[in-house]
Amino acid sequence: MAEIYLVRHGQASFHSDNYDKLSDLGRLQSEYLGHYFAERNIVFNNVITGTQMRHHQTAEGITTAFRQKPNYIRHVGLNEYDFEALYKAYMNLHPEEGNIPKDGDRRIFYQRLKQALNLWSEDKITETLPESWSDFQNRTKNVLSHLHNTMDGKSLVISSGGTISMIMGHILGLSAQKIIDLNLQIKNTSFSHIYLGRHNIHLSSFNNIPHLDHQDRLDIITFS
Repeated sequence: MAEIYLVRHGQASFHSDNYDKLSDLGRLQSEYLGHYFAERNIVFNNVITGTQMRHHQTAEGITTAFRQKPNYIRHVGLNEYDFEALYKAYMNLHPEEGNIPKDGDRRIFYQRLKQALNLWSEDKITETLPESWSDFQNRTKNVLSHLHNTMDGKSLVISSGGTISMIMGHILGLSAQKIIDLNLQIKNTSFSHIYLGRHNIHLSSFNNIPHLDHQDRLDIITFS
């Protein structure tokens, strides 16, 4: 039976010109996770990431602690949905809500993003987006099927919160609302442990952060 450790990337660069890169804190979170795996002698045959920079940088941070580098594979199916395009489309529908300043409250952004996700899942965003909710469902279903059919041993899979939550939806048969709820609670560098049987896929655990669950690290638990 194959195993997947499905990891969300480290903290990205929120409110910067390029969100798609790790912050200094994101790199530190990734290194802590790598040491956690190495100390427990959890050895991976493969590291599979999306093609986004934050995925690759997270993989680099994790594998710095490994004695032997595993095989690297990139799969575009693990990329995040275009949340910036989705947020923009939502704001075009609701210009009265105004913009968030660069140093504004992230909670406002995520409240609006959740509303946008709900509309997206109901096909109520009239503006053209890079992919529909149905497209996103199919893309993530295909990448999960690919992993199920091709991986053996233990594999480290690095993706983003939205993609991970949709994969959870496929495994557990969740509604769109539950998938959206999961999306907004997945922590940076948390991992979910999944078993791939011959005919079935089983979720063992979700959103784990044992590498950050220390008294001196509680302030570096993040969600963006």
